[in-house]
Amino acid sequence: MTIVVGYIPTSEGRAAFDRAVERAAQDGAKLVVVNTTHLGRTSHANYASPEDLEKLTSRAAEAGVECEVRQKDTSSDAAQQILSVALDVDAELIVIGMRRRSPVGKVFMGSTAQSVLLGASCNVLAVKAP
Repeated sequence: MTIVVGYIPTSEGRAAFDRAVERAAQDGAKLVVVNTTHLGRTSHANYASPEDLEKLTSRAAEAGVECEVRQKDTSSDAAQQILSVALDVDAELIVIGMRRRSPVGKVFMGSTAQSVLLGASCNVLAVKAP
């Protein structure tokens, strides 16, 4: 079994990662972490640093979970990258973090979570930050 988690270094991203590790440990699954740039900019806060990614892989290893990181610096949509990786690895589950947005904010800004939920060919677990 493989679980894909969409990760950005925010409270929502950390909540999604924590839940994905918990689920992977429970199910004996491999974890694939997907982190992307924002519009191709590696300097954007959503693009995780090497140190941040090392912390993630260490935390997964401590839980006994095999973890692979896929970090892309392309301008393609984050949701499309998550969905593409999920297809590539034949994921049985995608885990994403959710944040609260107004309906108007979703219209103008879009919603990665909504796109993943609607486009996934496997189950999706949406996690809210505490």
